[in-house]
Amino acid sequence: MKQIAIFASGAGSNATKIIEHFAALKKNSDAAGTIALIVCNKPDAGVLKVAAANQVPALVIEKEKFFRGNAYIDELNAANIDFIVLAGFLWKIPDTLIKAFHRKMINIHPALLPKYGGKGMYGQFVHEAVITNKDKESGITIHYVDEVYDHGQIILQATCLVADDDTAATLANKVQALEHRHFPAAVALLATL
Repeated sequence: MKQIAIFASGAGSNATKIIEHFAALKKNSDAAGTIALIVCNKPDAGVLKVAAANQVPALVIEKEKFFRGNAYIDELNAANIDFIVLAGFLWKIPDTLIKAFHRKMINIHPALLPKYGGKGMYGQFVHEAVITNKDKESGITIHYVDEVYDHGQIILQATCLVADDDTAATLANKVQALEHRHFPAAVALLATL
């Protein structure tokens, strides 16, 4: 059974949905993995409350060790982590960690990559760019993590229409609904590989 770590920086809505999905699979004896650790870079982030509420151990990381140390690989190994899920984690992943978890780390991006990816393109910034460019659709991209921001091999994309009267906020709601619908199932499927 795969031991999964979720890396998140914010409120943890995707982490919540993934934890709930795995709990439901476990009840039906269908789980191929377990959410074993929440890793967060902000000591006041809501995702830490999600971890506590679901009795999932949490690790709060700091920048110096993450980027100039061993990227917390020792702690991940000590927790027997096999697979990493980036769910709204806002730091670039160091090459050391990417190499240690090659094709065992995925990310979700709130746009249809390769459009609107790269440094600084997250959350509202992505949705504002989609609205400004008058795109007719947006969506999510789940992809493997490599050394370039929002670049790794695409695993799944799901789309939603962008209405003429959509704002960044209304589009964010549509995209989040896609995240919550598709991300937990994708994580569970990848845990079986």
